[in-house]
Amino acid sequence: MPSLNNTNFSPSSFVLAGMPRVEAARFWLAFPLCSMYLMAIAGNGAVVFIVKTELSLHAPMYIFLCMLAGVDLALSTCTMPRMLSLLWFDWREISFGACLLQMFLIHSLSAVESTVLLAMAWDRYMAICHPLRHATILTNPVTAKIGLAAVARGVLFFLPLPLLILPLSFCGTNVLSHSYCLHQDVMNLACTSTTVNVIYGLTAILLVMGLDALLIALSYCMIIKAVLQLSSRKERVKAFSTCVAHLCVVLAFYMPLIGLSIVHRFGKGLAPLVQVVMGDVYLLVPPLLNPIVYGARTKQIRRRILRCILHR
Repeated sequence: MPSLNNTNFSPSSFVLAGMPRVEAARFWLAFPLCSMYLMAIAGNGAVVFIVKTELSLHAPMYIFLCMLAGVDLALSTCTMPRMLSLLWFDWREISFGACLLQMFLIHSLSAVESTVLLAMAWDRYMAICHPLRHATILTNPVTAKIGLAAVARGVLFFLPLPLLILPLSFCGTNVLSHSYCLHQDVMNLACTSTTVNVIYGLTAILLVMGLDALLIALSYCMIIKAVLQLSSRKERVKAFSTCVAHLCVVLAFYMPLIGLSIVHRFGKGLAPLVQVVMGDVYLLVPPLLNPIVYGARTKQIRRRILRCILHR
């Protein structure tokens, strides 16, 4: 679609980016992406099903894991089908309203996932540093309330993002730099001042993902301090092993998020393909890796999956 002229306008649609410099291969690139998406759906769906049906897994640690899998299901489903339709059928156009909805879902679900990861870090801290109080403080009703608070937090902090896009005027082009809608990406197409958008967007990111990352790091500092004080090497290894899966999931979530934020704010001179790939990694890798990591590291879930496979 050609760029629009320089007069201000309120766009009825935006044009999503494909794969710059590899357009000829985009049809075939969709197949591995589709395979990864189906694996993410199957893996996270299996985690939700197993935790829901296995009464022995109705404990805070596994309920948090079920929440994480549910968020990953929603996050991948609100982006990947649209991305695949772009690669297979060249359906690049997305309506203004659908773009704002997708923007809200991506940012709010990412905030919910960040909050759940923080809750899981707190669960590990209580289990290792205060084992006698863990079961009395972190009960299932408290876990459910934390889940509701995570959803409310994501909605309250990131609902204003699409609302702040509405007053903006656009000109020049309506072509985005990703194959889905992000606040920074849409905002950069505006011709009017985006100071409020920039300030609020940065504030929301720092108060949610930034604060969560800081608290997770602090909790692990206290966990490491407590574990190192254990007299037995076997006990230290056992305590650390309960945190390995969570640490892997935290890194899989925050590293692409930090990389994408850096690219958006300081990578103006980078090739468009780099921005597209970073965005795809941010949205697809965590939902794909999380069930694999927890399936491999969590004995109860691994046994349940094997039991289902063998019974068939």
